[in-house]
Amino acid sequence: MHRVRAITLLAPVALVAAACGSSDAVGLFVTGSSTVEPIGVRAAELFEDVSSDVFVSVEGPGTGDGFKKFCAGEADVANASRRIKDPEIEDCAAAGIEWVELAVAYDGLAVVAHPDTPIDCLTFPDLYALLGPEAKGTTSWTEAGELAAELGSTTELPDLPLGISAPGTESGTYDSFVELVIADIADARVEEGFVAEVDAETLRPDYPSAADDNMIIATVGGQPGTLGFIGFAYAEASRDRVKLLAGDGGEGCVEPTTETIADGSYPIARTLYVYVSVTAARERPALVEFVDFFVGDGLEPAVEAAGYVVLPLEAEEETRAAWTAVRP
Repeated sequence: MHRVRAITLLAPVALVAAACGSSDAVGLFVTGSSTVEPIGVRAAELFEDVSSDVFVSVEGPGTGDGFKKFCAGEADVANASRRIKDPEIEDCAAAGIEWVELAVAYDGLAVVAHPDTPIDCLTFPDLYALLGPEAKGTTSWTEAGELAAELGSTTELPDLPLGISAPGTESGTYDSFVELVIADIADARVEEGFVAEVDAETLRPDYPSAADDNMIIATVGGQPGTLGFIGFAYAEASRDRVKLLAGDGGEGCVEPTTETIADGSYPIARTLYVYVSVTAARERPALVEFVDFFVGDGLEPAVEAAGYVVLPLEAEEETRAAWTAVRP
């Protein structure tokens, strides 16, 4: 079982950790996932306490957008809520960017609904029918229920208009949700001839996506019938504004909590990563110093403060070993 603690979510804002004293301070740039951004923010704050000659700027435009900058040599570190994709690996290689993948935390994806939604749990077939590629044009929960029943669900979906607020394709959270919830059902539907193969790794294209997690919370919490998904830490901090639904991946309904994410019983969970430019680290001792601190003394405090589940000891050791193997 992974270690968990009661923690409070930091505000997901970009940080510039101002260097104290030296006019020759070195700047580092961290970009990528808005989900992982609070971990990077706290790591930078903690690092500022031990290094007055380095400042770290952290932003969270999304995993995909972050990899674009990272693989163009424009960032020292890319935060990611999914693993790097083959086309991104190719982009990095073409630009001569060598990198290392470092796992830093566990997170769950929370399915959230308006607080008045009269349902407590959704199965994966339900979520496919509401959010998957075949849901395009579906405007009510009951309409989605027809497809969900065809897929084997016995859930009685409420008689409500359906609104969607969720991340878009630039987000690693989007990719993780597709991978964990949608992909297996979509692949089967491709074989049965109901879905084009090109659509199998997508959600319905007809909802207004939001890159800002706080906007998703505001929309879901403010509009009856609205459904969405978001990183657990953000949802947990907003329980007074949205309803967190249990998920059923085939073994019964499990509520998202730090404990169920840690023990693996919650079916919509994932690993969070940082990618470090080894190419940049060879030329910038300050980056080496920052990563040493991040995966060392700074890792657990940063993860805890950001509201995520800390890695078990063996996984932390694997992360440190991966960095040690390439550290200049």
